Amino acid sequence: MSQETLPRWDGPLSHPFYSHVVKRVLDFLLALVLLVPGVLLMLPLAVWVKLDSPGPVLYRAPRGGYHNKTFMIMKFRSMVVGADKTGGTTALNDSRVTRAGKVMRRLKLDELPQLFNILKGEMSFVGPRPELLLYTMQYTKEQECILWVRPGITDRSSIVYIAQDELLGTENPVENYEKYILPEKNRLRVEYALNQSFGLDMRLLFETIGGVFGKAKTMQAEHKEHQREGSR
Repeated sequence: MSQETLPRWDGPLSHPFYSHVVKRVLDFLLALVLLVPGVLLMLPLAVWVKLDSPGPVLYRAPRGGYHNKTFMIMKFRSMVVGADKTGGTTALNDSRVTRAGKVMRRLKLDELPQLFNILKGEMSFVGPRPELLLYTMQYTKEQECILWVRPGITDRSSIVYIAQDELLGTENPVENYEKYILPEKNRLRVEYALNQSFGLDMRLLFETIGGVFGKAKTMQAEHKEHQREGSR
C-alpha cells in the first residue's frame, strides 16, 4: 500500500522541535545503549520461539507510521503461522498463541525487535501504538494527527489496556475491540500526539515499566498457585 493512500494531516503539534528533532536523537542514543543487552536477551528468545513452534522467528507486518508512511513492524512471532489471516485481535486464551508467545506477550518481550525499528527512525520508545492498516485507514480528520508523530513501543493506551485480551473475553473479540476499545485507544493516541513532550514521555515510560513488573508479579503468583494445586 502506498503512502499516498494513508490519511494525511498537516496541523500544528505541541513542542514540534522536541517531536521532530530532540526526541529522535534521544531515541537513537538510547537504542544504541540498549542494543548490546537487547541482542543478548533476544538471542535466547529467538531460540525459544524457533523450538516452540514451526515457523519464522520474527513476525513482520505493515503498519501506518510516521508522516503517513507505511513501515514493517517487527515482533517475535507469538502466534501460530497464519494466525493473522483468521483475525487481528487476540482473545482471552486464544488457541493461536504459542506457549512461548503467552509469556512473551504478557511481559511485552515480543516487542523487543522493535529496537531495530527505532534505530531506523520508524518508531520511538514512546508514541501512539501503530494499528493495523485496516483501522489506520478509518481515522477521522481529527485522528489523522496520530500519523504525524512517530509510533511507539508504548503509549497511554498500552498502559490502560495492558490486559486487553482479558477485557475482550472469548466471544466476539474483534467486534468487542472495534466497539469498546478502539475508540478509546484512538482518543488517547490523539491526546498524546497533540500534547507530546519530554515530561509526558518520561512519565509514560516509567508507568509502562511499572505495569510490566506488575504483570510479572501476577505471573509469579499464578505459577505458585498452580504448584500448590498440583501438590494437593
